[in-house]
Amino acid sequence: MTTTTTPAPRAGRREWTGLTVLMLPLLLVSMDVSVLYFAVPFISAELRPTATEQLWIFDIYGFVLAGLLITMGALGDRIGRRRLLLIGATAFGAASLLAAYADSTATLIAARALLGVGGATLMPSTLALVRNMFHDARQRGTAVAVWTATLTGGIAVGPVLSGVLLEHFWWGSIFLINIPAMLMLLLLAPLLVPEFRNPATGRFDLISAALSLGALLPVIYGIKEMARDGVSPLRVLAIVGGLLVGALFLHRQRTRAYPMVDLRLFRRRGFGGALAVNLLAMFALVGFAIFTTQHLQLVLGLSPLRAALWSLVPSLAVGGVAPAAAALAHRVERAYLIGAGFGIAAVGFVVLTRVTPETPLWLLLVGASVYAGGLVMVMSLVTELVLGAAPPEQAGVASALTESSSELGGALGMAILGSVGAAVYRREIVDGLPAGLPADTGDAARETLGGALAVAQGLPADLADGVRHVAAVAFTDGLHLAAYAAMAVMLLGAVTALVALRGVRPADSTALAAEPTGPVDPSLSSVSR
Repeated sequence: MTTTTTPAPRAGRREWTGLTVLMLPLLLVSMDVSVLYFAVPFISAELRPTATEQLWIFDIYGFVLAGLLITMGALGDRIGRRRLLLIGATAFGAASLLAAYADSTATLIAARALLGVGGATLMPSTLALVRNMFHDARQRGTAVAVWTATLTGGIAVGPVLSGVLLEHFWWGSIFLINIPAMLMLLLLAPLLVPEFRNPATGRFDLISAALSLGALLPVIYGIKEMARDGVSPLRVLAIVGGLLVGALFLHRQRTRAYPMVDLRLFRRRGFGGALAVNLLAMFALVGFAIFTTQHLQLVLGLSPLRAALWSLVPSLAVGGVAPAAAALAHRVERAYLIGAGFGIAAVGFVVLTRVTPETPLWLLLVGASVYAGGLVMVMSLVTELVLGAAPPEQAGVASALTESSSELGGALGMAILGSVGAAVYRREIVDGLPAGLPADTGDAARETLGGALAVAQGLPADLADGVRHVAAVAFTDGLHLAAYAAMAVMLLGAVTALVALRGVRPADSTALAAEPTGPVDPSLSSVSR
C-alpha cells in the first residue's frame, strides 16, 4: 500500500499582508507594558495619586492581561478568533480614549484594567490566526519569527516613544496613539484576515474561566510584589491560594467533556517541554532587564530618555535573529538551535559579569545584545513548536498557554534575580558606607541604589562621592551574581531543550498527530473568509 501526503497550501500575498495587519495590535499591546515609564511624573503632577495608587496604575494592566489570557484564548476558539480580535480592538481603542482623558486616579486605573482586558483578547488571537493563515511549516516559522520580533520590539520601543511624545504633548498622548492603529485594524482585518473557530467545543465554561483567573492572578501578583518589596505573609498566601485554585482548575479540565484547556495537549511531543523552555527564556530576559536599566540610569547617570535610546541598541542588534533562526531551522534540528540559543545567552551573561562602575557603556550593550539575541532565537523557535504541536482548532488556547508561561517566567525572573541582586547589595553596602552618616540616611542608602544616590545629594562632596562609589560597586556586584544565576538557568534551558525537544518538529496542518484532542467534527479543517 502506498501512502501519499498532500502538501500544505502555501500562503500568498493576501496572507502576508494580513500578517502585517495583525502586527499592529501586537505592537501596541506590547508597548503598553512599558509606555508609562516616563509619564509617571506628569500623571503624578496632575492626578496626584498616592504611592499605592501609582503602583496600581503601573501594575493593573499586566495583572489583568496575564489573568485573562487562557480565558480569552479559549473564547476565541469558540466564537471565532477574528471576531474576538475585532472585539478586543474596539475595547482597546475605547479604553485608550478613556485613559487619555482620565480626570482622576480611579478612572485611569479602571482604564488601564480595561486595556488589560483588550490586550488579553488581542495577543492570543494574533498568534492563533498566524497558525491558521500559514499552513506550510516553513512559512509559518517565518511568520512566527516576525510575531516574536514585533512583540519584543514593542516592549523596547514603548519607553522611547513615550519620551518623545512627552517632549511635545501632554501625558494622555501616549494612549491616543493606540486609536488610529485600532481603527486601521477594524477596517483591514475583515478583508485580509480569515475567520476561524472550533465548532466542536461545547458551551463556554464560566466556572473554568473564573478558576483560571483565580489561579494566575494571585500567583503573578504575589511573585511581583515579593520582587519589589520582599516576602510577607500576605504575598505568600496569595501564591499558595493561587496554586490551590490552579489545582481545582486542572481537576475540572480533566473531568469535563469539553474542557477550556484540553490537558491531552501536554501528551503531544514537545508541547509541555516547549512551554517550560519558553518560561526559562522569559525568566532571564525580563528578570535581568531591571539591572541593565538601572545601570544605565543610576550607575552611568544617563537621563531616562538617553537610557531608553541606548536600551534600543540590543533590540536593533538582534532584529534579524528570529528570521535567521527560522531559516536555519530548515537545515538544523530545532532542539540543537534552541540549545545553541541558550548557550549564546549564557555567553552574554558572562560578558555582563565583567561590567563595573568604571567600564565603558559599550561592554554593557554588547553583553545585553548577546543574551537578548540568544533568547529571541529561543523564543521564536519555541513559539513555532507550540503552535505546530497543537491542532489548528486549539491554536487559541495553545497561544494563550505560551503567553501565560511568558508572564509567569517574567514574574519569576524579576522576583528571583531581583532578590539575588538586592541581597548582595544590602550585604556589601553595610560594611562599605563611610562612617559618620546619620542613622536614617544610612538606612535609606542600604535599601536600594536609588536610595543611596538620593542620600548622597544632601551630603558634603567628599562624603557624597564615597556613598555613590560604594553603592555603585555593591550594585554591580549584585548584577554579577544575578548574571551568574541567569547563566545557570540558561544551561538548564539548554539541557531541557536537548532532552525534551530532540526530534520534535512543527507539524503541517495536514499531518497532525493521530490522537484527537476533542470530539471529531468533519468541519474542523474548514476556514471561512
